[in-house]
Amino acid sequence: MSFSFSRKIVLWLSLAGIALFLLSACGGKATGSVPNSTSQTIVVVAAENFYGDIAQQVGGSHVNVQSILSDPNVDPHEYEANTKSALAVSKAQLVIENAGGYDGWMDKLLSSSPNSSRVVIKAFDIAKVKLPDNEHVWYSIDNASTIAQAITDSLKKLNPASATEFDRNLQKFQAALQPVQQKIAEIKTKHANAPIGLTETIFLYQSGPLGLNVLTPPEFQKAIAEGNDPPANAVITAENQITKRQIKVLIFNEQTVTPITTRLENDAKSSNIPTLPVTETMPSSKTYQNWMLDQLNALEQALGKS
Repeated sequence: MSFSFSRKIVLWLSLAGIALFLLSACGGKATGSVPNSTSQTIVVVAAENFYGDIAQQVGGSHVNVQSILSDPNVDPHEYEANTKSALAVSKAQLVIENAGGYDGWMDKLLSSSPNSSRVVIKAFDIAKVKLPDNEHVWYSIDNASTIAQAITDSLKKLNPASATEFDRNLQKFQAALQPVQQKIAEIKTKHANAPIGLTETIFLYQSGPLGLNVLTPPEFQKAIAEGNDPPANAVITAENQITKRQIKVLIFNEQTVTPITTRLENDAKSSNIPTLPVTETMPSSKTYQNWMLDQLNALEQALGKS
């Protein structure tokens, strides 16, 4: 009887050992485990999809990117964070936000799930080109290059084993910016000092390098960008610039449409002045580079017509 009991003990211990071995073998794939650095997929959350696209181009197969704002038909200024966004941020290893007052909801999400090991990039803070009271830093091609470098550096820290690949992808990203820079130079050569109108401030980051002369009163642009009613005298000036054909093109942000901007757009069409829609959020079918290039090509055509 004692022999039978001993056999049971040995059998039990053997089965327990096998179970522990299987558990340890499966443990590497369990949620919360630390993956091997050579196969690590970095979880990235971008507040806006253009930053998510840059992260994807640099990170390649080593990143899993989720962009919160991705609909070009929605006004980003009216976005409110939800539970899904909060959950995504809580799991992120790298978070990219614009900051500068543009997406304050992201800071609230970060505060709600503190994580000392999470890397956060604030594009506005590292941008080299900044305009007064204008947080749309991603519209500067030079800033896009700076932000891509910051993303690359962060990915290399999170996954050192793939550093060479990240550097190579960054070089490809920078090379794909060259046609955009060339188009800016071409338009500046052909249309320097051409008078244009803007419904808001977003395009100022390109109108400067393009050498265009923005006539719309700054207080009008600023008010529309901030969701406020422009001063009456600024509205009258903007309307007169159109009805008297003082501008060659009206560039409007189709994500911040108001009755006033719609009236300006209609006035421009009635006056045979080309109108050019631009967006704050990148269309889902494009990359950052061809998004910017397509808009510039459309601008070149509009200026040519006028």
